[in-house]
Amino acid sequence: MADRIELIGLEAYGYHGVFDHEKAQGQKFLIDIVVWTDFGAAAHSDELADTISYVDLADIAVEEVQSAGSKGAGHDLIETLASRIADRINDIAGVHAVEVTVHKPQAPIEYPFSDVRVVARRNAKSRG
Repeated sequence: MADRIELIGLEAYGYHGVFDHEKAQGQKFLIDIVVWTDFGAAAHSDELADTISYVDLADIAVEEVQSAGSKGAGHDLIETLASRIADRINDIAGVHAVEVTVHKPQAPIEYPFSDVRVVARRNAKSRG
């Protein structure tokens, strides 16, 4: 499927990480989402109801990043975070495949680096 929706660089603050200070202080996460779908109905009707709303995609991702709710309750791994976002988006009607990248630009690495990211990919075949 060639049609896709891309949401790049979505920013949210969360409390995820292996170290206590990451869960206590929190940090910025950046999320990229690519959804493969079919624009046929939407292109014909020009109606939002016939496509996948990028606002809904953003809401899902931010909700998951902020899901810890309070300090200390986040996921240890950003792999878990990326997987939860991808699984929820994959369940949306009309999604053929989704790829979610979670960036952790403030990862606790003592060496200079430009990015740490994990990528979760799901498709219609991976649905329950």
